[in-house]
Amino acid sequence: MKYVVGIDLGSTTTKALILGEDEAVLGRGITNSRSNYDAACQISLSEALINARFSQIGAELDKAGVSDAEREKWIGALDGQFRLQQYLGQLSVLRKELTGILARLNPSGAFTPSVTSILDSMENDAASLFSDGAERKSDFFRDLAGSAYVKHAETEAREKQLSFDYLVGLYDKAILDVENSTAAATQFEDHAFAALDATDSPAKELVDAVKIVNGIELEQIGSVGTGYGRARLPFDEGQIRSEILCHGLGAHAMFPNTRTVLDIGGQDTKAIQVDDNGIVTSFQMNDRCAAGCGRYLGYIADEMNLGLHELGPLAVRSSRPVRINSTCTVFAGAELRERLSLGEKREDILAGLHRAIILRAMSLLARSGGVSSEFTFTGGVAKNPAAVVALRDLVSENYGEVPINISPASIYTGALGAALFALRDTKASEYDA
Repeated sequence: MKYVVGIDLGSTTTKALILGEDEAVLGRGITNSRSNYDAACQISLSEALINARFSQIGAELDKAGVSDAEREKWIGALDGQFRLQQYLGQLSVLRKELTGILARLNPSGAFTPSVTSILDSMENDAASLFSDGAERKSDFFRDLAGSAYVKHAETEAREKQLSFDYLVGLYDKAILDVENSTAAATQFEDHAFAALDATDSPAKELVDAVKIVNGIELEQIGSVGTGYGRARLPFDEGQIRSEILCHGLGAHAMFPNTRTVLDIGGQDTKAIQVDDNGIVTSFQMNDRCAAGCGRYLGYIADEMNLGLHELGPLAVRSSRPVRINSTCTVFAGAELRERLSLGEKREDILAGLHRAIILRAMSLLARSGGVSSEFTFTGGVAKNPAAVVALRDLVSENYGEVPINISPASIYTGALGAALFALRDTKASEYDA
């Protein structure tokens, strides 16, 4: 099976999306961006290919006449075991890196038993992270491992009277090396059969599907990169496209009637107008600072000691949003602390912050040509419920009732556009040949 890939290297996450020759989405993958862009691209692509394999397993089960309920149950169980095997493999890489760091920084070996104990405890806890019905705050290894490491490091430091900061510092050094290598990247065949063996009495149809899918050869025939860090991608110049063009085309592919696109990513905000072919006709972009972007929300989350995923759900509980004077990251912390000291509720402050962010985006939309016909909201912030509520309210206030599209896969919009460009380039090359 031949495919093309689009890579969107954002400031916080790197996304990969693969398309078949018929423009069908085969798989999606995401990882946190890191300083080694080759590694980020390879890991996000490997995740997309794994995702494609699981989609193919679903298709094989459909052919075998398996019911929707059984298919979802079996694939869910297999995926949980696969992710467990993948996590344990990544822990093995982390252990290797920590061993090397301890040999250099702590030759006396005073901390070695404690670090070993922490890692052993993390391995023992791993199964619970991926059990049926388990809720994980993140699917990124750095976040999962970091949370578990800190929890066990606190216990170890208290019981052994060791420096907690030193133990955590060791992890911080090691995780950078783990992230910037491809040793933790995995392929479907690395864990598929181990996951199958660990699945409780797998049905014959599932076993057969895994065997069939593992034998399907995937061949990459094209690629295009885009995103905030596109200049750093390990691609030839001809394989790079503007993120404006990719987001416009990707949004049009998701929702063909789209004429206006708003993308709020980690580092910038883009207001884009497209025609009925998804070709960009005008745009406005704010990329001079983190104000009004995902990075800004991340800063606010840190200031309030919350997870980024907790901001939106908390903000939508507000009954009296406060007026925020500035969305500048430099001043946000001071204003936030002042309002908290005045007794303002966290949810009311956060609701005001989300409205202020969307107000900045509305200014960009107005300068790009306003909102017409169908409107599509993309980027990581499109998953934030408070941002969505603020956007719907402000669009209605300024432009009336306009259809607003938000895809569950909105964060992959740029990667989808890049993959479509890659497919077009490939077909054009074949035609020229």
